[in-house]
Amino acid sequence: MKHFFRLGTTTPAATGARPVHGESLPRIVLPPPVVSGGMPILDALSKRRTTRRFAPTELDDATLGQLLWAANGVNRRHAGTEPDGADRRTAPSVLALHEIEVYAALARGMYRYDPRAHCLDLVIAADLRALTGYQDFVGEAPVELVYVADLARMQDIAASQREPFAYASAGAIVQNVYLFCAAAGLAVTARSWLNRGTLGAEMRLSRDSVPVLAQTVGHFDPADSADS
Repeated sequence: MKHFFRLGTTTPAATGARPVHGESLPRIVLPPPVVSGGMPILDALSKRRTTRRFAPTELDDATLGQLLWAANGVNRRHAGTEPDGADRRTAPSVLALHEIEVYAALARGMYRYDPRAHCLDLVIAADLRALTGYQDFVGEAPVELVYVADLARMQDIAASQREPFAYASAGAIVQNVYLFCAAAGLAVTARSWLNRGTLGAEMRLSRDSVPVLAQTVGHFDPADSADS
């Protein structure tokens, strides 16, 4: 992903919280994910690409749910002597702390993904998509995923190592989303150029929660043909 840190040209005037479009439901119950079949992994790797042009068409709830499950959903339940809540995910994390929370900025509001219940819970009834980055397409694509590190979960990790480990966990989720999008025929790009302070305040995050990466997902713009 040679353009992972590519800057955009969106002006500050184009950013900000906006009124929602559609109904901001307190909870969006997602259809159960499909957990087998699909495109072979080598085919998905060969089709993985980054794009920065998106059609405005929204994702349906089934596709959105499948995307979120692929990102960091529960793929097996705890067993034996493992503690309650130790369900395993599609993405790894150090000591299975699962310090990364996945948020979805949609036109109908900012939501937090609950992987155990496989649903989206409303955080704020505002359209925060434009606050998730500075690039031209941010704010117009249908889904902006924001990966937030809850550093308070990482007390067993040296303080100097918490953010590096969190970035590694977020990177694994980023690749899961890339591969899912390759298999599903969706457009996607990952981004790290964020105004973390402003975004964290608008998302009402705690002091120990830090937005580390973001990822845009949507349908391809018919005019897009650039690979990276």
